[in-house]
Amino acid sequence: MRITRGTRIAALAAAGALMLAACGSDDGGSGSGDATTGGSTEGANGGDGITIGIKFDQPGLGLQEGSEFTGFDVDVARYVAGELGYTEDQITFVESPSAQRENMLQNNQVDMIFATYSITDDRKELVSFAGPYFVAGQDLLVRADDTEITGPDTLDGKVLCSVEGSTSAERIREEYAEGVELFPTVGYSECVESLIAGTVDAVTTDDVILAGFAAQPQYEGQLKVVGNPFSEERYGIGLNKDSDLCEDINAAVEKMVADGDWERILAENVGDSFTPDASLNPPTELEACS
Repeated sequence: MRITRGTRIAALAAAGALMLAACGSDDGGSGSGDATTGGSTEGANGGDGITIGIKFDQPGLGLQEGSEFTGFDVDVARYVAGELGYTEDQITFVESPSAQRENMLQNNQVDMIFATYSITDDRKELVSFAGPYFVAGQDLLVRADDTEITGPDTLDGKVLCSVEGSTSAERIREEYAEGVELFPTVGYSECVESLIAGTVDAVTTDDVILAGFAAQPQYEGQLKVVGNPFSEERYGIGLNKDSDLCEDINAAVEKMVADGDWERILAENVGDSFTPDASLNPPTELEACS
């Protein structure tokens, strides 16, 4: 069921009526809901729940480990859902692979998507966006002791890893370093493992994704993001075109930034050593709702 302003208000009313009865209980659960089913679910307080699409395989952004969901996208989604009046046990997280995001929104399988979902004109023909809540840029991940690679124009003669089908590495070869050797893999985890092993010299994709990998405990002190982004990717909250929640979501994002929660959530998930482009982050120009 698609969440509208009317059903959200009904959920708030039901939650308020039972708040006193519930305040003494301690659920003890993860608050993540059922990760296997799409569509809205019955909330613990009797109102409609909310179903949110995320990535399940991006450390620091959207990662499933058993019944737990962690990452910057996940925590921003929790914050926004809370501002819309939903408790954590009313949230159902479902996987939203990149190729399926538009279909999931159009078919009302999810109410919104937080999944490194760049706002583009082509996508806005199919779905709506609130946000952005982060502006990423293509960057490079290298070994911590590497002093030679300082940007895409220093990759001639180096081996660069990216995911098969991605245009990130091809962009570098076409625009910055004709002599770079490309090393495609199935996923970024394989790229990072190859970087640690010395098989490749650098990995490329969005800076915040790279920072999420570098912040993982098993890579502590071994990797660094170069910090020289050379593109602009505005991560938005994907919505069905019939959704009327855009204005409320934008208000939640603005509050998250103003209260300092945006900065805290980012540091907790991708490490306080990662510094996003300060000229673009936190975002101040949000999508106009239509």
